[in-house]
Amino acid sequence: MLTLTSTEGDDVRGALRTAERLTGLRFAAYLGPAIGPRRHFSERLHAALGEEADRAVLVFVDHRGRALEIVTGPRARAWLPDAECRAAAMSMAAILGLGDLVGGVVTGVLLLADRAARRG
Repeated sequence: MLTLTSTEGDDVRGALRTAERLTGLRFAAYLGPAIGPRRHFSERLHAALGEEADRAVLVFVDHRGRALEIVTGPRARAWLPDAECRAAAMSMAAILGLGDLVGGVVTGVLLLADRAARRG
């Protein structure tokens, strides 16, 4: 897992809390390299959310490996279908490509929350 400064960590946690408050969904983020194939790893991280996984959204970012995954549970997917996640991922990727890891994650989480809130 990547080490963030205190301010960066606060920014990411604040975005996750805001997303949860706006949608009622559980939002989580993992910033760091995958152990094994990234999709399988991100799905395992999502499953590790236990009972909350059904209504959870996990954002996985491996900045050095230039990888991004968004995993949604069945209830969360009703609010955030794949097309919505792809659109948010494209916006995130543009910001991440500029070297702004925290800005990309915060923007992506808030975009996902906005899209989910509109559908919910």
